[in-house]
Amino acid sequence: MSGVRYSVVVPVYNEQEVLPEFYGRLAVVLDGLGDPLEIVFVNDGSRDRSLELLKGFHAADKRVRIVSLSRNFGHQAAITAGLTLARGSAVAILDADLQDPPELLPKFFAALDQGYDVVYGIRAERKEGAAKRLAYFVFYRLLRHMAEIEVPLDSGDFCAMSRRAVDHLNALPESARFLRGLRAWLGFRQLGIPYERDRRHAGDPKYTVSKLVTLSIDGLLSFSTAPLRAIAGVGLVVSSLSFLGILIILYRYLFTPYVAGYTSLAMLILFIGGIQLLTLGVIGEYIGRISAQVRGRPQFVVDELTGFDHV
Repeated sequence: MSGVRYSVVVPVYNEQEVLPEFYGRLAVVLDGLGDPLEIVFVNDGSRDRSLELLKGFHAADKRVRIVSLSRNFGHQAAITAGLTLARGSAVAILDADLQDPPELLPKFFAALDQGYDVVYGIRAERKEGAAKRLAYFVFYRLLRHMAEIEVPLDSGDFCAMSRRAVDHLNALPESARFLRGLRAWLGFRQLGIPYERDRRHAGDPKYTVSKLVTLSIDGLLSFSTAPLRAIAGVGLVVSSLSFLGILIILYRYLFTPYVAGYTSLAMLILFIGGIQLLTLGVIGEYIGRISAQVRGRPQFVVDELTGFDHV
């Protein structure tokens, strides 16, 4: 046994504005737990003073451990790196932007003590802009409808897991990881706890629109073959309409004065071509993920470890 009761994994990317406030609030919460613990900060290739601040935290608090990645590998890879090195029998995931309150962690850990293996936060209320709230609302319900497993609505990466859940999660081989989906896939006893999600405390959001779209696509394609089935359905409909169109054209050619329509022909060609390109795009997304999985590259590369004397 490692002797560590609680681990808190915190991915960090250019968070110098918020880190002092975040660490101060988290330290107060963890001081109240009493048991041996560690804070595993994962510096995901930050270009600001984030790493300098983290090393200052470590100098003053030996519970702080730092995983510095060789470049920016992305939020999901950074969390994966932290989970790989976390030693606690209960492991929490918490972003550093203070949108998810550290003060909820004792409630998460208490639920684990009651026999749950996964305790996750449900965003009952969000304080982002209306467009972003709508996008999240649509995505989670689309994922819930399409996924082949039951993925909780409005749940992010903010959670706490038992040691056996973390070990099973670390053993999964996916290269394109959608952790909240993998967490649901594990099964075990799971509990959702509603909370109010705050605005970012300081700094700029690190999940840009393109990154959110990529994460959404990873989630949809990792847990559903519905897009492929939809392609087959679209193909069946188009083929049926095409056959009907052939019958109409043949009837007009045989029984009515028939004049060839180049505009309608061009529109038909463009329509079929668009369907084909869309089909190839969806299939290409699946093939791209298969290719990444087959290459077998590591999800992250560690540049430096601070405070991990046992590694």
